[in-house]
Amino acid sequence: MPRRGAGRGTTRRERQIETRRCLMRSAAKLFARHGLDGASIDDVAADAGFTKGAFYANFSSKEELFLAMLEERFSERLADIERIAAGPADVEAQAREVGVGFAHQLAGDPDWQRLFFEFATRAMRREPFREELIERYRGLRDGITALFERRLRELGVDSPVAPRTLSLMTFAMANGFALERMLEPDDAPEDLFADMLVVLFAGVRALAAESSSAEPAAAPHS
Repeated sequence: MPRRGAGRGTTRRERQIETRRCLMRSAAKLFARHGLDGASIDDVAADAGFTKGAFYANFSSKEELFLAMLEERFSERLADIERIAAGPADVEAQAREVGVGFAHQLAGDPDWQRLFFEFATRAMRREPFREELIERYRGLRDGITALFERRLRELGVDSPVAPRTLSLMTFAMANGFALERMLEPDDAPEDLFADMLVVLFAGVRALAAESSSAEPAAAPHS
């Protein structure tokens, strides 16, 4: 049964998209409140205003629903980072803006990161789900890698650190920062991740300049 008040005149595809969004919003709230095992599919469907049949018409399991949530989040995050990278600010200023934005996302939705870590732990015990999770995770990391490659070309910087490694480093820092904020928020200020990114990219720029200056000069033509 569709949620009461579902708009008349909308197409079936539009109704399906809205149903999925409602289910994902309810799932995020209930999973964060009760944990993955404490919130049933019946609970999620009821909170969203649908039957369990509507849930299974859109998702085969709680894991599949979470993966859809993850894809949506990752797509939004990549779009934000690409928007910042396309701006006029220098690299360090852009890195700070990305870091501040991530910290604000954590502060605005603290349940999301807890939910992500809970699903990541679950994935360690369920190989098919782990493979699906990694596929989405690598998709975002590949997007960030491509962005780094493009920016390095635009800046004419020959980075001593491969773009893929830079991407992995930023992911590791982001996850570490999120964990520290969850466990000891007083010891991990909101601007910590922004500072980490600034230091990282300032270091890459310095190493690139050092490497360039150390290259032997070309022999003069006779």
